[in-house]
Amino acid sequence: MKIVILPDARAVSCAVADIIVQEVRRNPQAVLGLATGRTMEAIYAELCARHKGGIAELSNISSFNLDEYVGLSEEDPRSYHYYMRENLFSTIGIEANKGRLPKGAAHDPEQAAAEYDVALAASGGVDMQLLGIGENGHIGFNEPLSGLSTRTRVVALAKATLEQNAKMFGGDYNNVPKQAITMGIGTILEARSILLVATGSAKARAVAQSVEGALSASMPGSALQLHAKCIVVLDQGAASELGQREASERP
Repeated sequence: MKIVILPDARAVSCAVADIIVQEVRRNPQAVLGLATGRTMEAIYAELCARHKGGIAELSNISSFNLDEYVGLSEEDPRSYHYYMRENLFSTIGIEANKGRLPKGAAHDPEQAAAEYDVALAASGGVDMQLLGIGENGHIGFNEPLSGLSTRTRVVALAKATLEQNAKMFGGDYNNVPKQAITMGIGTILEARSILLVATGSAKARAVAQSVEGALSASMPGSALQLHAKCIVVLDQGAASELGQREASERP
């Protein structure tokens, strides 16, 4: 595991965008695993700027997102389908059938989850998986006590996660869908490389326990210790509880 600590969130966004661009230059038809959330918005803004500026050609990639809320249509402004179109897909011109997300509005979400896992495997697998981390250590929507070999499935969301995501639902966590389809931890670990990104001191505990703590289902992010090619990119706040900060390096 390689730990990169940078001065601030802007530096993190730029560095992560550069790493993704390097992957796409190496493999213009790369399969990317993508994530959502406030941390990712700045990264996607950097990628869009590089694409529009001719620095990187991103329209030939394909992607699989980590998760989607159960019960939200693809046109719902609170859905991750909508988020990805607004923040990345519409700008880089990725074809609709190549920017894939779980079908949260499917009549049978469990079947949709299983089909998503099959489609991901049929694509050849993820070349680079972008991840954030929740304050309780969740990756994707794999909440604490998720099995380390889990596959894409329907999960119940923890109260802490509902509270963190309430902003998009009028500020009331009771309005947040209680279930989601998420790639499992086992699915995530099959990516050929992983890029974990965290900013802000609120993520410091989860980062420290995931990177330096014991491997445990109570801290889903700790499963990344099992991956042979994982880069963790942090700002000063997110790195503030690490005990081995001197071992960090620049990308």
